[in-house]
Formats: sequence, structure tokens, C-alpha cells
Amino acid sequence: MLGRVLLGASRSQRLRSVVEKAPVSRGVVARFIAGDTTADAVRVTRELINANLTVTIDHLGEDTLDRAQADAVTTEYLGLLAALKDHGLTDRAEVSVKLTAVGQALPGHGEKIALENARQICQAAADAGTTVTLDMEDHTTTDSTLSILQDLREDFPSTGAVLQAYLYRTEEDCRALASAGSRVRLCKGAYNEPASVAYQDTRDVDRSFVRCMKILLAGEGYPMLATHDPRLIEIAGSLAARFRREPGTYEYQMLYGSRPTEQLRLAQAGETVRVYVPYGDDWYGYMMRRMAERPANLQFFLRAIATKK
Repeated sequence: MLGRVLLGASRSQRLRSVVEKAPVSRGVVARFIAGDTTADAVRVTRELINANLTVTIDHLGEDTLDRAQADAVTTEYLGLLAALKDHGLTDRAEVSVKLTAVGQALPGHGEKIALENARQICQAAADAGTTVTLDMEDHTTTDSTLSILQDLREDFPSTGAVLQAYLYRTEEDCRALASAGSRVRLCKGAYNEPASVAYQDTRDVDRSFVRCMKILLAGEGYPMLATHDPRLIEIAGSLAARFRREPGTYEYQMLYGSRPTEQLRLAQAGETVRVYVPYGDDWYGYMMRRMAERPANLQFFLRAIATKK
């Protein structure tokens, strides 16, 4: 129930205004957001790589309804990729892109615009020696996102997909995408979805996550298992052993600021761990969904507010 309240709050402009104006907010957000600028993203990426972690970087923003804004986000990614290349970080860092941020929801030809902008970003990533993963958003965008993914993979086969375990359809999508060379991030899902398309009970979501992991780890692709749940991480390790997956043929993914000690433990054990690093000033919706996903994040936020002088 709390999660649903927070997911609803992520769309509230009134609450957003209150939170953004609170003096404590920026200090708390700094745990989970690299900063506002490309320089901040590069700095945090270097720190994580020096700790034997890998990185995927997300420029925050979504639901773009203006062509100029979609183009501006695209330009931001091009600059980010150039900066990563200049700093010699692209062998261990990639970028994650929300298609709604680059025009998917624009009226008329939004999908075409998003494809064109994503293609520019993929080309810049390829030129820099890295790749792109297309973030998945609410269920109304799933078919469009997978269609754009298919188009992009014709020229950029390493483009990553994201599938969300809470959707009923995801097991079938896993089967379709578990092919050789296919990079697939599996996460639980972080949007407020109706019962007509998604599991509502967290136990059902967890069971679906395990079923999807089995499909991906048994396949020929490259699974990217995005979870902070200790039990699911343990199950993932057991399944990797069952399917004779060597370290480096799959990876774990976790959010920046969430369970950093566990990130380091897994990396020290020889596992590939990729940290999802968001940056930019449009952080409100992202933060609310992170708190909805993991109650410990909300506890951290409230504790920080209560103790802030």
C-alpha cells in the first residue's frame, strides 16, 4: 500500500514543489543522484570504476512533450558520451536512455522522433567504444520500446533491453529476447500498474522475477539482473551455477546509493556489478519511485529530515 501511495506521489506536481523546496532534500538526494551536471556524472563514474564496479548512466527526465526538449536531452547524452570517452571510462561505463525523454510520447510522430534520437545516441556510444540500454517505463510504452529496440539492434546489436518482472507478459518477452548477444536487464518494475497487466502482490512479483531469471540464464544472451533483494541475489547465484554460467557472462545491477557494501562484496567475489547512476536536476519522480521500490530508502529519507539541523 505504501508503495502505491509513493508511486502516485511521483506524479504529484504539488508534492514535487514542496519536496524540491525543502532545505533537506538536496542533501538527502545526493546519496542517490550523482549531481546536476555531466562533470558530476563523470566524477562518480570514475570513483565507482576505481572500486572495481561498472556503471550505466541515466540523464534524468521523462515524459517529454516538446520536440526541443527531446533534442536537448539527446544533445546532453552526446556530450556525456564524449566526456566519458575523453576520460577513458567507456570500457566500463555505458548509458541508459528513457525513450520518453527523447520524444516517444510526442504527438504524431513521437515514436519516429525517439528512434531518430536514440539512433544518434547509439552511434555516439559506438564511436566512444560503449553501448546503450533502453530503459523500460510504464506498460503503455512496452510495445513501442521493444519495436524501437528491434530497429536499433539492426545497426547496434549490443543495445540493451529492460524487462519488468511485475508484468504478466514478461516471461514471454524473456523467451523472445534470450538470444545470443542479447543484453537484457531484468528488474521488478517501478511504475504504478493496474491489476489487468501486472502482479500486485510483492510475492508474486518475486516469483515472476525468479522464473524470468531462469529463462534468461538458460538462454544464450547476457542477463543483467537488477535487484537489491538479498534472497533474489542468492537465488541468482544458485541459478547461475545450475546453468553453468561463468562470471562475466551475466551481471548484477544495483542503484547508486543502494546497498553499496553489497555491491563491493559481489565485485570482490569476482562478479560483474553495474551501478545505475542517475544525474540531472529532474530528480523528483526518480526519487519517489526508488522509495516506493525499497522501504529502506524511505526510512533513510525520513530519518535525514528528522535529524537535519
